[in-house]
Amino acid sequence: MIVTVTPNPCIDRTIRLERLVPGDLNRAHSATSEAAGKGVNVSYALATEGVDTVAVLPLATQSALQYLGLLADAVPVAAVPIAGEMRVNVSIIESDGRVTKVNEPGPPLSSADADAIVNAAASVSRAGWIVGCGSLPPGAPRDFYARLAGLATRDRRVAIDSSGDALAVAATAGIALMKPNRQELQDLVRRPLATLGEVVDAARELIAQGCDAALVSLGPDGALYVDAATAAHAEARLAEAPNPVGAGDALLAGFLAAGARVEALPVAVAWAVAAVRSQGTRMRAVTEADRATVVVHEPIDLARRLRE
Repeated sequence: MIVTVTPNPCIDRTIRLERLVPGDLNRAHSATSEAAGKGVNVSYALATEGVDTVAVLPLATQSALQYLGLLADAVPVAAVPIAGEMRVNVSIIESDGRVTKVNEPGPPLSSADADAIVNAAASVSRAGWIVGCGSLPPGAPRDFYARLAGLATRDRRVAIDSSGDALAVAATAGIALMKPNRQELQDLVRRPLATLGEVVDAARELIAQGCDAALVSLGPDGALYVDAATAAHAEARLAEAPNPVGAGDALLAGFLAAGARVEALPVAVAWAVAAVRSQGTRMRAVTEADRATVVVHEPIDLARRLRE
């Protein structure tokens, strides 16, 4: 089983328009709302592909009915009730694929709430993966993901997809996998990463601090898997990427579902392609056409420069 933990879930509002003009009246041609949060998105992708999963999350009382109604039983949930109102994140997608996001902070999460979430994850997971995903809400303890890392056993591994201090603390806590994107990895090592080789080196620096492996999402340049001994690069050849929102969550879901080894990387990229070709933040089912876009580069071109 793959148990996801989302300390700061949200309602995702996706607005589509021809072109965003700042400071002016903009008229959308479509708008949708979805129950979301990075871990929920991972669980949704897993459930879509028939993988056993449960999403653990705090459920703000003022938004509980709306959130569960939007979720519509698409994903099994283990909810921890908290006070407040769930945040709403807005993604504005223009016709050329450019995305503008506005994310609310979310309701405060006390240390007691954090402990209840960790305990909920432990109670539903006996073996497999516990995956901590997303930002920490106001008030959450800085070591929240390190607390999750403490749940690891011989049969239960922990992966973290976050950023900043939350990810930095978790990376030194003995987690099995971290999943930063390029910007998040740059923030951790405090320097720009311009080539694939520099990304590999940066990932190995973090692995040396106590993390077993890294899955690094690189946007149009695909993804890298790195551990202490191996590295692999895969990407998708797409004419356009109409909806990059949620692609990183699908990448992580596909990687875990395929065994979380170096051989899982092309599967993960195919799941990301399915997300890019989906409406909103929920990944549709992966097709053979999605898999056909994936290219694995052997050996890695370490000097290859990354696109902005």
